[in-house]
Order: sequence, then structure tokens, then C-alpha cells
Amino acid sequence: MRKLHLMLVLCLLPLMALAQDDNSLSVERLWQLQRIGSPVASNDGTYIVAPVTKYDVKADKAHTQLWLFSADGKQQTPLSAEGLRASEATFSPDGKTLAFISQRDKDDAGQIYLLPMGKPGEAQRLTQVPTGVHGIKWVGKHLYFISRVWPGKSWDDMSEQLKADKDKKVSARQWNALPYSQFDHWIDENRQAHVFRIAASGGEVQPVTQPLGYELPRASQSASSYDIDSKEQYIAFTANGWDNQVDAKIDIFLARIGGDSAENLTTDNQAPDANPSFSPDGKSLAFTRQRIHGFYADTAKLTIYDLARKTSRELAGNWDRSVSNFVWTADSRGFYSSIDDAATQRLYHIDAKSGKTRAITQATSFGQPVLAGGNTLVATNDSFMYPARLVTVDTRNGKTTRLDSFNDDILRNTELGSYESVTYKGAEGKDIQMWVHYPAGFDKSKKYPLFLLIHGGPHNATGDNFSYRWNAQTFASWGYVTAWPNFHGSSGFGQDFADAINPDWRTKPLADIQAATKWFENQSWIDTDRMVAGGASYGGYLTSVLLGTEHPFKALLIHAAVYNMYSQMAADFAVHSTRFGGYWENPDIYKNISPHYHADKFNTPTLVIHGQLDYRVPVGQGFELFRTLQSRGVESRMIYFPDENHWILKPNNSIYWYNQVKDWMTKFAEPGAR
Repeated sequence: MRKLHLMLVLCLLPLMALAQDDNSLSVERLWQLQRIGSPVASNDGTYIVAPVTKYDVKADKAHTQLWLFSADGKQQTPLSAEGLRASEATFSPDGKTLAFISQRDKDDAGQIYLLPMGKPGEAQRLTQVPTGVHGIKWVGKHLYFISRVWPGKSWDDMSEQLKADKDKKVSARQWNALPYSQFDHWIDENRQAHVFRIAASGGEVQPVTQPLGYELPRASQSASSYDIDSKEQYIAFTANGWDNQVDAKIDIFLARIGGDSAENLTTDNQAPDANPSFSPDGKSLAFTRQRIHGFYADTAKLTIYDLARKTSRELAGNWDRSVSNFVWTADSRGFYSSIDDAATQRLYHIDAKSGKTRAITQATSFGQPVLAGGNTLVATNDSFMYPARLVTVDTRNGKTTRLDSFNDDILRNTELGSYESVTYKGAEGKDIQMWVHYPAGFDKSKKYPLFLLIHGGPHNATGDNFSYRWNAQTFASWGYVTAWPNFHGSSGFGQDFADAINPDWRTKPLADIQAATKWFENQSWIDTDRMVAGGASYGGYLTSVLLGTEHPFKALLIHAAVYNMYSQMAADFAVHSTRFGGYWENPDIYKNISPHYHADKFNTPTLVIHGQLDYRVPVGQGFELFRTLQSRGVESRMIYFPDENHWILKPNNSIYWYNQVKDWMTKFAEPGAR
């Protein structure tokens, strides 16, 4: 027995060493990476600050600190204390003080803290708002912020209300109108989101939008929901332009600060107008405009409103790309923006007079830019091959200079595969772009299994970005070729391409996925007997469509799927109802595209995953699908997360998710080359 035991140990040693020396981009390694958020810069470019989040997997918690960087890349210093929440940093106009939101020992909700930049000192709390603050901006002598309040109540009354709500024994919620939820949280219809301000030197909190008779959009608000001109004379903000809350009409309103009325600048447009931003010279207000009500991926055009002439004009009207995040140039003559452009987030310059556009960057993706004096932009830059880095970008030639060194120690010892962009013919012979990822050490003389990934949205593309939730390189590290096809409906390829799937969510994307599958079947290095596929949200929907269609996949992964188009009406987003009518008005649409009508053809082993806190696609969708599969005798597994929403966000849940997906796919399509 001792000899047998010794032989077993000797046999297992190479496997143990392999496990210990695994240098792939495993899920465990993903959670070791620190994540850099959107930066801010002082007006003169002296200081650059960005939030950096790292995770304690053992404690299952995240810690976000603010870090200070210099434009020459020589400084990388933590500003805020470790273990304390810090977010939404913003500089004073003179750059000498940094404001941010934190929740510290005596805070029941997030409050504004001020930190001096030029001298040592601790951050001091500025606000004591019982309902908390978010969406902060520093303009002139004031800090502006958003808070969800009870109209008609004093701050003391609201403190009492919050305490009473916390102590009450009744758990029931009540609604008399929409909206009632947003992604993973309920919306209290008795509270309203308003903009307030407080002097940077302290004092009383002053209401800004409450006296105007309008509230910010109920479903969601942020710092992009409003703006203040540099002289603190005007506020521009978004609000619902009509009484209908089911299908809100988001407009841009303009008002004098301290006044009691606001003017709707966009009454003529039925679709959303958003992202108001005053020019540095105070003469213009820019915002984005869509034209089709009920189509969230409608091309957003940059529009400029002349404050003196009270006229609007659209920029780059013939440019078939959406503008969603932008920043004015210092001279008010143009904009910089991160544009979703053919599966890459590129930085562009847009001329404010002519509307002429110019791509500043080409390869890899860039986040929302901020201006750090002169012709230098600061932004995050990421790729399939590396997580977000902080860089400066020369606006003339796109040259980047890296400012941080986070994650270098981990990635230096991580073996990655490779990837490329390919194009194939999809529905109606149209070109379809697809990212193909190869495992490390890929050898074209051998055959590999395929894991085809189907993105969500549907109206967003999978770009050259680093993902933590569905990382193609992590999947590839298991021994699969993986791929992200940007099928019809994907953003960044023009208005017609994005809108080609409405209201028929099924036909063209399915044809594109089938064509992608055929493309791989024709590759000598793909083992056609080891192909699997999966997707989430709309990707889960399309995978459910595959489930009811003839296909070659040995197993499927369906996460947070829209499975039943009728019961999707229970969500915070009902897909087609606004634009094309409800199922009682246009039943054929829903019947033709709903996967549950094809359940009689379900016969593929399927892993179903869903979270209880998912209000975008309610959890019943997952259980309906699982019951259907079980009723039909199809091998299936249901994984339910009681504490997750549309996405799996907690470290240990994420690790479990990846390992369960690996276990399921390995069972039906053994990974690795043959």
C-alpha cells in the first residue's frame, strides 16, 4: 500500500505543479487585477485623479481608492484611505482642491468630502444630506449634486423618514405608476431626484431644480443629467417632457439658477435628448439628440443650442455614428469624444462649426476623455489583451503615454493567446465583423473546440475591450477557440445595421450566427464535433432561438435570457412596446420572435443561469426555460443567484460562475487541441 501511495503521489506531482504554475488568464487571476475607472484632470493639467478598485476575494468585497497621477507618468500615489469608499472625484476650478463622494464612519449615506491638493491634510466633509449625494460637479464657488428627496419635507423630516423606513416591519412596496424598478433596485415613487448646491466654503444646501417644478428622470440620473455654466447663471437638465411615465419623453430644460420656471428646449423632438453641456465660453449648450422614440440605439447626433439666438443646429448630420460622451475643447471650437466605431471605441475630434470629424486613435479602445490643458487628453485605454490603463493622448496624432503601472506584475507572468478581426457574409449577404480568439500556443495543424459567444444588447457591439464578466481570453485559456460575432443589430456599424432587427429580433441575427458557425466549420483547425455556444441577456435570447433551431452545438449556455417575450412585460424594459405596440396591439410580432414558441424542438443540453435581483430580465424567464427543458427531458442545469442582478458581480459568485460554465462545456466538448 505504501508503494502504491508513493506511485500515486509521483504521478500526481506533475499535475499539482501544473495547477500551481498555471499562468493563464484564469478567473482567479481576473479577480487579482485592479480596475481603473474614468479619470478627472485639473484645468491646467497639473493633477490627474482616477479611482482604482481592487477586490478582496476572501472577504468578497471591493475597495476603491482615488489615486493621483502626473501627466508625465512619473507619479502614482494613493490619495484616499484604503478601505473607504471614494468616487466621483472632481476638481475645483483653480485645481487646488479635490471633491469626491465618500461614506465614512458617521455617514448614513454618501457625502461630499474636500481634500486640499497643494498641502498635506485630511479630507473634510462638506455635506450632511440625509438622502445622500451623487452626480457632483464643481462650478464657480459651489458644489452641485443630485439627491433623491421627498418633496415638501425638510432635511430633518427626511432623516426621520429614513429612520422610520429602516425600522418599519412592513416590507410591502406600492406603486401607482411606472417606473417601479431599474436594473437591480426599486424606485420609490414618493421621492424625486433634484439638483442642489452648497458653497464650497460650507453653509446651507440650496435647491436648484425643485423650485422649477421639474424633476430629473425617475429611472436614472447622473452628473451627465445636468450642467451649470461657468458663471453659475444657468442650469440645463434633463426631465420628462410629458405626463406619460410609461414611455417618458426625455427633454432638455434650461433655467436661470434661483428662478422658478424652466424652458423646454426640445419640445419638437419625441425621442430622447440628453447629456447637456455648456461651452467654456458660455455661449452655447451642446447635447445629444435621437429621433426615434422607443429605439434606444437610434443614432445620437451632437446638437448645439445658441443661448443668445435661441437656435439649434445639428453637427455631422450625415455621420453614421452615435455621440454619447463628449467634452468641449478649451476654446469652445470643438469636441473630443469616445465613439463606438466598428467594434472599437475610438477617440474623435468634432469641429463645432463645420461638423467635420477626425479619428484621433485607431487600434484598441478608449474611454470617455477629459481635457488636461492644451492638446492633451486623458482617458482609459484597454484591449482584449489588457485591462484599462490610464493614458494621455496627443490630440494631433493619437500618440499615447501611459501614466500607471497597475497589473503589470500580474500580466507579466500571464500567458495570453491571440485574437484577430475577421469578416464573413451574413444575412442578405451583408458583411459581418467577428473577433476570433485563439488559445495560447495555438497550432493550426491541430483541431480545437469552438465556444461561440453571443453578445447582449442587442444594440451594442463587442469591441476590442477587456471584459471581466465574459472574458474571451479566459474562455480560450481552457483550450477553446472563442469568438464574438457582431451580428445585425450591433452598434457602431451605422443606423441601418443597428435598426435592421426591429421589430424582428430573430431572423437576421440568427442567420448571422448560423453563417458564423458555417465559417468555423470550414476552418481546418476547428473540431466540428466539439462546438458549444452561449450568450447573456439578448445573447441569451438568441441562444434560446438557437435552442429551438437545427444547429451543430453540443451544449448551450443561456444566462439572463429573454425567453418569453410576453412575460418580459414584467421587466423595467419591455423591448418593443413603446415603438411597435404591446402584444395585445400587435400579437404577431411577439409570437413570431419569442423563443418559447419553439420549445417543441428543444433537445440540446443547456445550462441556465439567472439572478434574483435582475429586474431588466426578471428571474422567472430563467425558471420558465429550465422547467421547459426538464419537462421535455432535455439534460439541463439551473444555477440561481439570490444576491446577483443582470450580471454576476461578486468575486466568489463570479469564480463559481466561470467554473460551472467550464464544467458544463467540458462535459460536452472536451477542451484542448487534438
